[in-house]
Amino acid sequence: MDPINILIAINIVATFAANIGAAKKGVKDKLAVFRDKPKTYLQTLPLAISTINLFILILAVFQIGTLVYEEKYLSLRVVALVVYLIFSWIQIWSFRTLGEYYSPEIAIRKEHKIISVGPYKIIRHPQYLSQIFVDLAGALATLSYILLPLALIQIPFLILRAKEEEKLFQKYLAEEFKSYKEKSGFLFPFIG
Repeated sequence: MDPINILIAINIVATFAANIGAAKKGVKDKLAVFRDKPKTYLQTLPLAISTINLFILILAVFQIGTLVYEEKYLSLRVVALVVYLIFSWIQIWSFRTLGEYYSPEIAIRKEHKIISVGPYKIIRHPQYLSQIFVDLAGALATLSYILLPLALIQIPFLILRAKEEEKLFQKYLAEEFKSYKEKSGFLFPFIG
């Protein structure tokens, strides 16, 4: 097996292990009391696309749905691997920083507060930014011609989902969110 794909496979296993707590928490969230949880396609569609992307990435690790690995692509693949690894761990850091406020759904808990530490200190949606880069970089590192278009299709849905979350923050945590918004970027530092 290709060494880049081996590193991606190891990272997939490691990130699964690191996210087990978040997955358990998602099950507990089904029983949690929320102040608001909008009914929108943005609750499920971006998550479904992310799941499909992960499945396709796993196939790409085994060189299913990929271009032939030629020497001319090696630099691109190595850079993409580094980006993939960095953003997959930033995504885990983001989930862990949210702690009890992490939810796979767009929702506001009854006792919700804005998290403005860790990666959230500089951008409001590091988990979505990470998902975008993980999928794009994974596609490039494996040369997956199936994953790349799906990763691109996912981007507007993640942005819309982030905006939907911000509507809830504005509605229920207006003053706290306004102050936080002035100090942080939307997806990139100092932008939005």
